Amino acid sequence: MADAVRGASALPKISFEFFPPATPKASMALWTAVERLAPLGPDFVSVTYGAGGTTRDRTQSAMVAIRDRARLDVAGHLTCVGATRDQVMSVAQSYAQIGCRSIVALRGDQPGGGAFEPHPEGFSGSVDLIEALAEMNRFKIWVGAYPEPHPEAATPNADVEHLKRKIDAGAHGAITQFFFENETFLRFRDAAVAAGIDAPIVPGILPVENFKRMCSFADRCGTTVPKWMHKAFGNAETEADHDLLSVAICSEQCDELISEGVDRLHLYTMNKPDLPYQVCSALGVETVPMRVAASAG
Repeated sequence: MADAVRGASALPKISFEFFPPATPKASMALWTAVERLAPLGPDFVSVTYGAGGTTRDRTQSAMVAIRDRARLDVAGHLTCVGATRDQVMSVAQSYAQIGCRSIVALRGDQPGGGAFEPHPEGFSGSVDLIEALAEMNRFKIWVGAYPEPHPEAATPNADVEHLKRKIDAGAHGAITQFFFENETFLRFRDAAVAAGIDAPIVPGILPVENFKRMCSFADRCGTTVPKWMHKAFGNAETEADHDLLSVAICSEQCDELISEGVDRLHLYTMNKPDLPYQVCSALGVETVPMRVAASAG
């Protein structure tokens, strides 16, 4: 096993991302995912937030349920696109009131696509948002980072420069967009260090649950899907072959990152726990019993 070579002390801290459910069936799927992954002892889990607050109530409900029932540290996502300053800060206050200690602060994408347009009464962007959150002095603030050029990046070094501004504004650390070539992340990490960034930069890792759907998403966010992945998944004849390949690729990616000194990994679960669980198991992450809170009544 991987940890037999590295030693258990070298295992990274793990975190997971979930998204809020839209239907009762999706709620069951989310809780199934949480039950499956919580015994892996994540450092924290995050719950995403729709543009303009479109999932505000569902995000907060999911956060409370995960925290109270699974006893996990939950970070709430928060975006500022399409909302006033008061609306955004009201959400932040509500997070604080339910005991949330961490926020993933993001600008957010413009609904319908196109360039970001600040709300007339809103934040000018992520840096402005981070400064306001930092003034509250209530949260550990995580931000996004882009190892490959963001679709709106004007220069090759724009993403590093923007990350530096976010860290200087009060962010604790960054979680990256997913990527598949580790050299991409390592070059970005080196460039960040050279720019004076000493905050943690956590690789965002995506076990591929559906290759075709992933490629479409990657195209929208500027993530390169290597040719060898197209060939490998093209040769996967069954769903079982696909999943086995996905776990093997993702586990190898994570193991290489750990060997390069990465001590944290953030896995995007898509609310489907089996592949993230198998990847963590392959890395040697051990499970502990999950203490589920008793229901009231």
